Amino acid sequence: MPQAPLMQRTTIVPQPIRKGIDVSINGKHFRHTGDPDLPLLWYLRDELRLTGCKYGCDDKSCGACSVLVNGKLKRACAVPMAKLVDADITTVEGLAGPDGSLHPVQQAWVDEDAILCGYCQPGQIMAAVDLLARKPDPGDADIDRIANLCRCGSYPRIRRAIHRAAQILQGKPK
Repeated sequence: MPQAPLMQRTTIVPQPIRKGIDVSINGKHFRHTGDPDLPLLWYLRDELRLTGCKYGCDDKSCGACSVLVNGKLKRACAVPMAKLVDADITTVEGLAGPDGSLHPVQQAWVDEDAILCGYCQPGQIMAAVDLLARKPDPGDADIDRIANLCRCGSYPRIRRAIHRAAQILQGKPK
């Protein structure tokens, strides 16, 4: 009667050690090999020179640094690179079409003259993109809940721009 071997032989295939954090930003692959605790905001601005993402507060309260991470709105000042392994990130620079055409939300911002000083606007635009993906026809209360800060007080213009973007996205005439 054959006996089972006491130990089965197994082959361990060494896996390459992954050095760095791979991310996709605006459709392009990047590998961050620096400090894993570096906030996404500073990676975007200092290493990639994507300066649409703004520094405003460093504590998630203002929204000037808003970006989409795997399709969800995040405050880049509070997301360490270590939490972004294989993440798909979209910044305001990545919204335009390949031919340079504006995203409907960006076009609505132009149509409605929503910008005053402009500092908070990239974050406002990213928050609007997120809102419209979740709620295609938002009411004023939905828009007000975005809670991104605008020191110039252009909230009525922002509200009009978001309503206009909803119309554009739904193919409705102005």
